[in-house]
Amino acid sequence: MTTTRIMGVAALIVGGGLARHVTPAQQPGTKRTDLQRHDLGVPGREVVQARVELAPGVAFGKHWHPGEEIVYVLEGSLEYQVEGKPTTTLKAGDVLFIPSRTIHAAKNVGSGTGAELATYVAEKGKPLVVMVK
Repeated sequence: MTTTRIMGVAALIVGGGLARHVTPAQQPGTKRTDLQRHDLGVPGREVVQARVELAPGVAFGKHWHPGEEIVYVLEGSLEYQVEGKPTTTLKAGDVLFIPSRTIHAAKNVGSGTGAELATYVAEKGKPLVVMVK
């Protein structure tokens, strides 16, 4: 396949809206596994569920989502910094609600892998994770 054809196929994929389903590049020490994605009965909204894992000592920097995030900690001990709230540390079985477009960060403060089930009720077609500089 020539370079021109490859570029053309890439342009069709991006132009066709398929690129929004691509998980952003994973940061070192993190692993994100998308589990499911479905349209909701509300126009322009979708639900996405993902398992997010952080290695010991690893932080996922400040970011926000174009919708609400519901966190359920699966394993380990994770520290959350949510804009406008005190820092909180959660362990397996704990939950957290993060409002739409609220800047937040997470860090694994435990000695083993930390994991959460993240459920997003988000605007369809928008990047799911927006990093803050």
